[in-house]
Parts: sequence; C-alpha cells; structure tokens
Amino acid sequence: MLRYARRPYQTLEEGAREFGNCFTGRAPGQPPIVMFSDPDAIKDIFSADAYEMHAGEGQAPIVGPILGWKSLLVLDGSRHRRERRLLMPPFHGERMSLYGRLMREITDRVIDRWPLGDVFPVHREMQAITLDIILRAVFGLDEGTQLAEVRDTLLRVLGLFGGPAAPFLAIPAFQVELRGFTPWGRFVRYRRELDRVLSAEIARRRAEGTAGRTDVLSLLIEARDEQGEAMTEQELLDEMFTILGAGHETTAISLSWALYHVLRRPEVLERLYAERSKVAGDGPVEAEHLPKLEYLDAVIKESARLTPVITQVMRRLKMPMQIGSLDLPAGVNVSAVIYVTHHRADLWPEPERFNPDRFLGTRPSPYTFFPFGGGERRCLGAAFAIYEMKVVLAQVLSRASLRVAPGYRMRPVLRALTVAPSQGMPVVADHLVR
Repeated sequence: MLRYARRPYQTLEEGAREFGNCFTGRAPGQPPIVMFSDPDAIKDIFSADAYEMHAGEGQAPIVGPILGWKSLLVLDGSRHRRERRLLMPPFHGERMSLYGRLMREITDRVIDRWPLGDVFPVHREMQAITLDIILRAVFGLDEGTQLAEVRDTLLRVLGLFGGPAAPFLAIPAFQVELRGFTPWGRFVRYRRELDRVLSAEIARRRAEGTAGRTDVLSLLIEARDEQGEAMTEQELLDEMFTILGAGHETTAISLSWALYHVLRRPEVLERLYAERSKVAGDGPVEAEHLPKLEYLDAVIKESARLTPVITQVMRRLKMPMQIGSLDLPAGVNVSAVIYVTHHRADLWPEPERFNPDRFLGTRPSPYTFFPFGGGERRCLGAAFAIYEMKVVLAQVLSRASLRVAPGYRMRPVLRALTVAPSQGMPVVADHLVR
C-alpha cells in the first residue's frame, strides 16, 4: 500500500509483470483485492448482477469518508438505482450544448492571465478552468461573495490533495482528526464549511423556486423519484461534493495529461491544428463542430489509455462467484485494473507509445478500454467530462503556444484517489492570441 502511494503506476506494473493477468493485493483493514486485467474476467465483473457484486461496499471504506456516505459511489442496490435515476437527466448529452459557450468563456478568462516566457504549472490552470465550470454550470453560482467563498474553501481542499499528505488521505488508518491539526482534520473542517454554504443556498432555492435555472443543482433540487420524494439535503450535499471531485479534479488532471502528451509531439500538434482549421476555420469551436473533431477525440482517448486518472475500479463479492477462470469466495474484493489492461501488449500493440491513430475509425471494447469504469456503474458524468475536455483543449491549443518547461522530468504522483503528472506539469507560454 505504501509502495502504491509513492509509485502508483509502477506498483501495478510490477504486480502484473511478476504474477500475470491476475494477482492479489492487500490493504490494511480490507479484504483481499483480487486484481484482473484479462478482458474475459473484466466482462464478468462489469456484467455481474448488482446483487452479486456491490461496487459501493467495495469502495466505501476509501471514498465514503471523503465524498460522504450518501454519495452515489458508495451506494448499492435500490438506493444506488434511485440516486442514479435522479442524477442522470442533468448530465444527458443533449444538455451539453447549453454549457459549451460558458466553458469557452471561462477558458478564455484563465488563458488571458497566463504570463509569457515564465514557467507555470498547467495543472493549476486547468483546475481553475474546471472549478469555475463546476461552480457556474453545476452549482449555478454567479460571480459574487458566495461564489468567492465556495471557491476559496474548495481551493483549500484542493491544496490538501496536492500536498505531501495526499496519498494517505484515502487510507482509513490515517483518517484521524486530532482537533483539526492533522491533514485529515483540516479536510473535515473545510468540508463542513462547504456544506454550510451550500446548505444555505439549497434552502434559498427551495424557498424562492428554481424557475428558469438550468444548472445541475437546481435540477436536482426539483428532481423527484417514483414515489414523488425529493433528495434530502445530505444527499444533495454528498452528491454535489461527489460531482465536484469526480467532475472537477479528474477532468483537470485529464487535461494536464493530454497536454503533457501533446506538447511533446509536434506532429500531433500539427494534426490538431489542421483539423481545427478545417472544421471551425478561424472562428471559435462551437457545439456543432465537436463531433467532427475526430483526431482531438482520439488524442483524449489515447491519453486516457496511457495515463488513466483512476488506476482501477472495485467490487465486493456478495456470494461465491467465478471470475475469469477463478472460483472466488464471498467477501473478497475484485478489481478491474484500468492501468494494467490499458498497457497489455496483446490488446494494444506498442502499448507504451502515444498513438491516437489506434482510436480512429474504431470503437474499442468496453472490456479493454474503460477509463470511466464500466457496466451499470460507469461514470455518470463521462459525456460531460469528454465534452468539456474537447472545448477546453480546442480553445487552449488555438490561443496559446505552449511548451513543456525545460528540464522537466515527469513522475506520476498519487493525489488521494487520482494520479497526476508531478509538479503540476510545468509549461511555458511563448505566445497568446488575444
């Protein structure tokens, strides 16, 4: 566990190299985790009945204390299905075009402040973009005191996840408050501050109504299940924090990884420039252009294959089952290891080479390529995240001439639940289109 905290990708790689397509990992206080990278076994995991495997129970000890115990990611059975049905409409693909212009305007505002000729961490800038998109499109907060208060609180939380204690925040043994003096204690205090501000906003919208609002929070406040029941305040708070973690931090890291791969390859950059010019000309990339940016889509997928933000997804067996060719007892965890599967030479020729062409004109199997997880637990915000990445990358690459900072040596680092490039992926902007 400590080795994984220091070297996440390499630790999984070493396990696969030593033991093959299936091996067992152990975490303190947890059942054994049987890790699979074989597509047949992964199909068994993703297609299993929800009553046979519990994804929420498998992940709860790790993500529950962080995201909240009402979060979609820690729920199972009927509770999970209810929450997922309530959360699905705001993230439907047809709604994405409503947010496209807002995403582009926020990206422009961040780009405008980039210094020329100086080194700066691009991950921090991608965080600024995705955070404002979440605050405006998802939380529905407008510029003002409240937005600034929420942003400041979230930045303090993000500071913890970017600090030296980040790899240990998701380990239950280290989740000790000590009156707020530990990193975990500070996280708990910041989360309570955020809940206080959002609770006041939820109460205000319920009292005043949400007519005319298109943000996700307002839609969730109005959502009703089959029995006509609304989401409780705690459910709303935990789901909004889950959306923040899953939709802000993961997307910012994904953008940073994509830029890391692209900026080191002039031939990839040239093809992206040529495609954008052909599709959108000299104007901005609009919603109708995005489906035509096929090479950009392939670049995003290849980046997610080579350097996935999440290394694996887990389930807890509720009954004895056969996974792949193994008979496993109830109570153990099984894991579909994203990183190892994405790096298998028999599935991906020359797996260590960045080659977006492998995604052109083809649709990969959901059991060999699954950066957003799979089965009925596949990430609900996947369409939103991909749409956002296309808008942001298209705008960044059309307005800024960036290069990786001289002497930078990338190292994958664990940030509690996600893996990001080290040092925030430092870059230099040589030119900006105003």
